Amino acid sequence: MSMAPQDFFPALAPWVAGLDDTFPGAWIKPYFAQWEVLHILSIALLGGASILLNLRLIGHGLTDESPSEVERNVRPWLNLGVVGVIVSGLLIGSSNAERLYTSEAFTAKMLGLAAAIVLTYGVAMPAARRDGLLTGAGKLWAFVGLALFGLGLAVFGTAKLVNPGLWHVILAAALIAGFVTRGALRIVYLLGLGALVIVQTAATHVMIPADDFARLDPVNKAFALAFAAWILGMAGVQVTTSSRDDAAGPATKALAYAAVLVWVMTAAAGRWIAFA
Repeated sequence: MSMAPQDFFPALAPWVAGLDDTFPGAWIKPYFAQWEVLHILSIALLGGASILLNLRLIGHGLTDESPSEVERNVRPWLNLGVVGVIVSGLLIGSSNAERLYTSEAFTAKMLGLAAAIVLTYGVAMPAARRDGLLTGAGKLWAFVGLALFGLGLAVFGTAKLVNPGLWHVILAAALIAGFVTRGALRIVYLLGLGALVIVQTAATHVMIPADDFARLDPVNKAFALAFAAWILGMAGVQVTTSSRDDAAGPATKALAYAAVLVWVMTAAAGRWIAFA
């Protein structure tokens, strides 16, 4: 089942077809590359600020500052990044509307963007302002954000020619977990991760021929699930056993992981629109 915007809003097809011939699409089209650079820079700015904030909620990164101090310092950059992403995205989208209209990756990106804004502004930033304390309103927004994130992952993970992009999210999760785990847990985590890499490499490069996609695809999907389970399991151990010196409990720390990864998914889905 296709999940591109055209499948949900078929009546918009004539309007979408004319967007690149009217303002602002027609004006943006000759300068598409420049606006695309601005879009990518905005994503990088947004991602960097989100990583700093959420790593601090997890209990790592800028630990010489309280979560409320980190939130206050990154807030202008988060706001600037969000404005830059939305404005530049709308402009380049108007000059490339038909491609986006038929892209399942675009659906995943929009779901991810909605989830990212909810988890950042409804959960991570309010919790950081209270030095890690998650309020009742934050829990409600967390439910909404995680539901949108889950839908985005479902679309991204099932869309043809797009679902390999989900490895970007898995890799980002692996890097975060590798950074925040400590001591014996980090050793166990890295050994398990290394074993999975070795077994997957042997299975998909030695045991199964490189052109046997009928067998390679299900094997790679199984390994994607295995990697995700291992990484999430170790992250779960980390958030439940880490220091309790601050107000950020396991739920807040787990949501901080999600708030980073949802931005990664949004950026990855955007990059994979070209492959749809």
